[in-house]
Amino acid sequence: MIIQPKIRGFICTNAHPVGCAAHVQQQIDFIKQQPKLAQVPQRVLVIGCSTGYGLASRIAAAYGAGAKTLGVCFEKEPSEKRTATAGWYNTAAFHQAAKADGLYAHTINGDAFSNEIKAQVIEQIKQDFGQVDLVIYSLASPKRKDPVTGEVYSSTLKPIGDSYTTKTYHTDKDQVTEITLDPATDDEIAQTIKVMGGEDWELWLAALHDAGVLAPNAKTTAYTYIGKKLTWPIYGHATIGKAKEDLDRAAAAMRTRYTDLNLEAYVSSLKALVTQASSAIPVMPLYISLIYGVMKQEGTHEGCIEQIYRLFNEALYSDDRLLDEAGRLFMNGWETNDATQAKVEALWHQVNQENFHQLADYAGYHSDFLKLFGFGIDGVDYDADVDPMVGFD
Repeated sequence: MIIQPKIRGFICTNAHPVGCAAHVQQQIDFIKQQPKLAQVPQRVLVIGCSTGYGLASRIAAAYGAGAKTLGVCFEKEPSEKRTATAGWYNTAAFHQAAKADGLYAHTINGDAFSNEIKAQVIEQIKQDFGQVDLVIYSLASPKRKDPVTGEVYSSTLKPIGDSYTTKTYHTDKDQVTEITLDPATDDEIAQTIKVMGGEDWELWLAALHDAGVLAPNAKTTAYTYIGKKLTWPIYGHATIGKAKEDLDRAAAAMRTRYTDLNLEAYVSSLKALVTQASSAIPVMPLYISLIYGVMKQEGTHEGCIEQIYRLFNEALYSDDRLLDEAGRLFMNGWETNDATQAKVEALWHQVNQENFHQLADYAGYHSDFLKLFGFGIDGVDYDADVDPMVGFD
């Protein structure tokens, strides 16, 4: 079939297998060009491995350190009439590249919140690794089914306390406008914490520990975005913020709980980027378009793969790591420093419908958005007839 992007609102409903493979290869090529990551361990589990920061983590570990990587994702396979999800094609491309380069790669596709998938992963570790030294937790989901009660929880993107009115950019309408978000109820806050907080991360580490497949001196990290003044009302001081606080709680609890293994558990605070998750959050398309422009001018802009390489090299496996006031690995200082934020805030107050494309780097935002689904990649013929039926072992 000939595959062109089908965009509905903040999501693309299809993906291009050749484009996704090319995007994965670009990230592999970047890591190959960097100095080797000498301290990264050889047995890595990535929970949420198929897109964004999770995919970048897998690529960095494998190609930066030669690590064996076991991935967990929840992606839709292709049919004769419909493409797979981008994460499916990304994973297939990673498997193909890893096999060609003599690197171990195995992926389990299913609901990472479930006990069944946790059990499958543990058996795979016993069979192929024995134990794992690094556990990356990079799940992004709007819902979570409790593995014990079966209750399904839904996350909500709302402020806490009062309604919040702010500028936003509607990507589908190419329109800068105002949006008012009503405050969350207590139940909505609690459900968001259930989905996006630290409970499932803790359950994963408990299952790995109890099964004896978590190695001594292992490390684990979960990824988060905190932001600054412009995004706090919808991030830090909102339902998502409460979930982020719960990640901090979980990290501290695991450091105390697993002293027998000397486990290091950190939340990693990363920069704002175009991801399938951030595209759905009010304010973020406008904010990211502005911060992209500012950081590119300053020479500090990074994509997922550049950020994760630095995380491994300068923080997760460094004796000179920088922590923020909450004890998180602090990787987003190039974005959140006062000088950069002042530039963005000045643009924020100026931007409107008429000058948006002059003040913001929407071209960069939209390009990164399309690349998430394998579109807009140089060298890919999007008029060619391609087979959507791509699989991975």
